Amino acid sequence: MIHSKREILSKGEIAPKREILSKEELQQLYRRRAKNYDVTANLYYAIGFREQAYRIKTVQALELRQGDTVLELCCGTGLNFSLLEAKIGPKGRIIGVDITDAMLEQAQERVKQQRWQNVELIQHDVNRYEIPAGIDGALSTFALTLVPEYDAVIEHTYHALRPGGKFALLDFKIPDNVLRHLAPLGAFLTRPFGVQLELTSRHAWESVEKYFPKSSMKEMYGGLTYLSVGEKGFGAREEP
Repeated sequence: MIHSKREILSKGEIAPKREILSKEELQQLYRRRAKNYDVTANLYYAIGFREQAYRIKTVQALELRQGDTVLELCCGTGLNFSLLEAKIGPKGRIIGVDITDAMLEQAQERVKQQRWQNVELIQHDVNRYEIPAGIDGALSTFALTLVPEYDAVIEHTYHALRPGGKFALLDFKIPDNVLRHLAPLGAFLTRPFGVQLELTSRHAWESVEKYFPKSSMKEMYGGLTYLSVGEKGFGAREEP
């Protein structure tokens, strides 16, 4: 079941820079791409981008167990659901949140085809979504950098996790090597998915490092992609 809530920009909210797509523009873009999203995403294998392998590493990093509850922010069409289901089993729970209705419709179709009974899909701006307290894990893959309030989202996720729970973030960045000169080409190739070179100023992994006392970051694909993982500590003194 998909829950919907219409979001209205409040007075005084700062509009995004003109170069960067607004949330409304991103919604329109993903509505157009929703039905063919999974197919077009696979085209990047032609340039050696091992997307599925990176997704597998992300889910593995959460160290989920049977019966766990996991939150996926900006879940899109649910490409990670099968990987998550394999970890949490039928007694676990997946909460998928995304702002675009058409993407969630594709996710709902995936859930229906697989006959999963433990997936809840919610249409909502992830920045304004009230995350249930005590979740066992959370993740976002190739999407959170598109959200202007990514820092606040990561902070909210930290506070919602149970002690020992983990958050895994898979996203793009400009590498600190010669491949940085390929960043404009990479932005061009991923532009159909709303990725823009201007987004590289958003260092979401730094937010993970800021809020999670225990964190790690691993670069992949020559530094153009990274996996950042944060673990919530057990001691109250570790609260940021």
